[in-house]
Amino acid sequence: MVASHGDDAPLDERALSKLRWRCRRGMLENDLFLERLFLRHGQTLTERNGDALMDLMDLSDNDLLDLHLGRRAPAEIDARLDRSDVVEVLAMVRASN
Repeated sequence: MVASHGDDAPLDERALSKLRWRCRRGMLENDLFLERLFLRHGQTLTERNGDALMDLMDLSDNDLLDLHLGRRAPAEIDARLDRSDVVEVLAMVRASN
């Protein structure tokens, strides 16, 4: 699936703050993955990255953890997540740990 989701403009402080708030999860493991992502990449996240993260936040905690750990591919969970921006964000999450 090739779709335009956001662009490569950096997130401003307000958008980054909203994204961090939206990324709070009920499962500690997901919170740890996401907190490390923000610590390592927070200042360089783009609107495109933010859009992908927002789409990932619609998943259940278990599905999100499976993606973080590489147990499942995005398309296995939801075909709408079979996008390069989602794959890029997941790679950033994994590299942050």
